[in-house]
Amino acid sequence: MASSKKDIEIPDLLRNLPSVDDLMEDLRGEGENGATTPLLADAARSAIETRRSRIRSGQGAVRDAGALSSGGVSSLREALRLEILAEARDILAASQRPALRHVINATGIVLHTNLGRAPLSRAACDALTGVSRSYSNLEYDIEAGRRGKRGDAIESLLQKLTGAEAAVVVNNNAAAVMFAIRMMAEGKEVIVSRGELVEIGGSFRIPDIMAQSGARMVEVGTTNKTHFEDFERAIGPETGLLLKAHTSNFRIVGFTEEVPRNQLADLAHSRGIPVLEDLGSGCLINVPGLPHEPTVMASVQAGVDVVTFSGDKLLGGPQAGVIVGKAEWMDRLKKHPMMRALRLDKLTLSALEATLRAYLDPEKALREIPALRMLAEGPDAIGARAESLLAALGDEAARKLRAEVIEAVGRVGGGAMPTAELPSRAVALAPEGLSADRMDQLLRKGEPPIVARIHEDRLLIDMRCVSEAEMGPLAEALRALADSSP
Repeated sequence: MASSKKDIEIPDLLRNLPSVDDLMEDLRGEGENGATTPLLADAARSAIETRRSRIRSGQGAVRDAGALSSGGVSSLREALRLEILAEARDILAASQRPALRHVINATGIVLHTNLGRAPLSRAACDALTGVSRSYSNLEYDIEAGRRGKRGDAIESLLQKLTGAEAAVVVNNNAAAVMFAIRMMAEGKEVIVSRGELVEIGGSFRIPDIMAQSGARMVEVGTTNKTHFEDFERAIGPETGLLLKAHTSNFRIVGFTEEVPRNQLADLAHSRGIPVLEDLGSGCLINVPGLPHEPTVMASVQAGVDVVTFSGDKLLGGPQAGVIVGKAEWMDRLKKHPMMRALRLDKLTLSALEATLRAYLDPEKALREIPALRMLAEGPDAIGARAESLLAALGDEAARKLRAEVIEAVGRVGGGAMPTAELPSRAVALAPEGLSADRMDQLLRKGEPPIVARIHEDRLLIDMRCVSEAEMGPLAEALRALADSSP
């Protein structure tokens, strides 16, 4: 902020900062909005300390410091009080907001891991809300009038949808993989192709998960090629399991080879060994316009004993780890002591059940599950939404932001289909005097926060993941952004 150092010195500014008690009284006078005394004190103290640090660095003078030079100490004190009060008000408001909030995803990445991956369908949200507001038959058999089993409805749905003999659900797919390996091969060797030793989100690696399961990993083949004979030669008296991991978050292209799952299953069963496949992203139906992805049903039909996958990626539901396969292995998982530690709560179970029910009609799933709908949407429909946003801005705001609709490329995200490009449309912003970084910061700090992406010094508002309900708040935020540009 501009200031006249010869008129107002740093010591004068520091001496006239308001006290914490005075600032708290001001906040109370404006209405606490339910804020407790500790929250008021923290907001006041933080605002004062922030201004004190800025003053000492030469950046904390009041906005109208020049005009204050003739107003005396009282004018200076009042100006500082008002500005710090505004800062404390903002801090208090931020402290009362939930940590997890609605964010507008304008990145074009559908399964954005940092933004919570798949948004739930309306049916899943309704089911979750209904169960959370009352008691439920979580572990009660209404027909029999006695204790029932948690997750029976989920297991029945998964049997119908995948053709598996039985199913188990746990809290995420990393847990599903670790749990299955531990139950199937603890203390034994697990043979896996070197080219499938994937690292999933959060630096969780297949070798680390295997170590925690109590099994010993045996790598076969090379990074780009693994042959049937590599597995065949590696099987020995200590072998407990053959593992296949779908490389859903990366691709090796060119001179490559992998062992098909049906051949791996035939080999394992001929030696009296089970085979486990981690599909990762969990595809139940192929989405139009996207590359082919191996489905859970294909793995089951190929004879794989146990298949694991995620609930919140291509499945489009809540975070969960789904395990399907042969009844003998599912029964062992259900009886294992770790099952209670990894089981799902009633809210996740209800949302997952509603998501799975949509798949009983694949057309309904593509229409009603948000992640599938966004993945399948064509660029023309997205472009129409982009044009609507541009029109909603108005000519003046669009001119100031130098906004235009352009072609863009989105991604599947969530560690799924890494080479797939989603043709999309975006509103590109490049106003004079306002950098892409600054626009990005301003939109992220708005309410609701808007997360966009920067490309070639322009801020892109990719419309693939923006819903109709978000169009109004998005247009309002962009108009405010135009007002802030020079």
